Amino acid sequence: MSHTSLSPLPSSDRADITARLRSALLGASFTADGLLDLLGAPAYAALARSETVPALRATRGDTPLETLVRLFLLQQPVPYARVADVLPVEDALECGWLIRTGGDEVAASVDIRPYGGPGGEDWFIVSDLGCAVGGAGGIGSREEGVVLGVGGASTTLAGITVRTPVDSALDLGTGSGIQALHVAQHATRVTATDLNPRALHIAALTLALSGAPAADLRQGSLFEPVRADETYDLIVSNPPFVISPGARLTYRDGGMGGDDLCRTLVQEAGDRLNEGGYAQFLANWQHVEGEDWQDRLRSWVPRGCDAWIVQREVQDVTQYAELWLRDSGDHRADPADYQARYDAWLDEFEARKVKAVGFGWITLRRTAVAEPSITVEEWPHSVEQPLGDAVREHFDRVDYLRRHDDAGLLAGHFRLVAEVVQEQVGLPGAEDPEHVVLRQHRGMRRATKVDTVGAGFAGVCDGTLSAGRILDAIAQLVGEDPVLLRDRTPAQIRLLVEQGFLEPVE
Repeated sequence: MSHTSLSPLPSSDRADITARLRSALLGASFTADGLLDLLGAPAYAALARSETVPALRATRGDTPLETLVRLFLLQQPVPYARVADVLPVEDALECGWLIRTGGDEVAASVDIRPYGGPGGEDWFIVSDLGCAVGGAGGIGSREEGVVLGVGGASTTLAGITVRTPVDSALDLGTGSGIQALHVAQHATRVTATDLNPRALHIAALTLALSGAPAADLRQGSLFEPVRADETYDLIVSNPPFVISPGARLTYRDGGMGGDDLCRTLVQEAGDRLNEGGYAQFLANWQHVEGEDWQDRLRSWVPRGCDAWIVQREVQDVTQYAELWLRDSGDHRADPADYQARYDAWLDEFEARKVKAVGFGWITLRRTAVAEPSITVEEWPHSVEQPLGDAVREHFDRVDYLRRHDDAGLLAGHFRLVAEVVQEQVGLPGAEDPEHVVLRQHRGMRRATKVDTVGAGFAGVCDGTLSAGRILDAIAQLVGEDPVLLRDRTPAQIRLLVEQGFLEPVE
């Protein structure tokens, strides 16, 4: 279906009506906290799985909040008189937020989902009907041009974004505007782009209904809408990264072969960053037969940029195809059509010798150093969001380690970061552990294996003594030559700093 079959959108140029609507929604506690209180955790969680029955059961009354949930989240027609008690209904009809249905009922023209900002802000994410809640197959058969609401990818990117105050920020492929909304809290100027004009209209509605400053909205693919002389302090993008045969769905399929869209986005970002600026993306990448996936990603990093790339998940080609066929509702289509689409996906992967697809985060930071740092790693374990500070601290540590050789490390002072625990691993009853593991309970929640000297060193790091003085004391304690200990330990100190177990005290 073409996107002309999608519902007409509300007007984006009636700030007065949008402000009144926002005030009415807040007055009825149509907020993230209000929803949780009304629905309860199980029904609230069910919405994220596209299951609406528990929420329908929880909203059978006629309170203002129940009325709004049924209207905007569950897309149920509601009697005009009941809505008139809660909203400026004639204004909402005039502006296109509501439409009249049969009889004396009104219905929503768009989804509105309450969303809690990081500082406790009450925001509203606008999206096409049926797209505010859930992910895979949430609206049956997805249409070209449809604009989705908040999904797991959106919140992941928002969580890993570095939130230092900046002058200029660019949200590439803004969709419903969720990243632009976050960025507007700490950027003086926000530019948001999308290939889909419908997305730009919806992003404007999201920003206005959330009470956020307007963004500079521009239509076009990737960096096309950005002038050659424009650079930014922060670039964020949750692009249409799905590796698919063709470009059937704008929100998902980038229209380039394989992972070329993600590669192009990363490679072109370097020239668009100011010195010290960050570019942060979610991406998919191919695992190609006979090729190291880490080398593939290193080749994407533009000159003049440090990079930290984290692979969070890998799926074989059949799992990957099934995930995105479900997401678009194709699993509910005619079985012959489903099989043909599945076949086309596997044909595409076979032709490219792709055996699996990786998903993860890519962060670039513009730097003037001669030899930038590129870290590519796999970390499929649980992390503690938000991670924006952890991302910034990673690059701070890269800078520190670049400035300090082994002698500099030994002269330095370090502190064990908060909430690191030590685990001793060995056979029951053994006198000495086989090895010692240090484990973080914050941020990336890393675990790393150290020897007894490394564990002892980390344990006494409180910033008062230099690393060299601590090692001399350990050498005396264990009867080892202090010179030899100073020679062999800096590599372990470097690793503990790099992974965020020790922080320099400068």
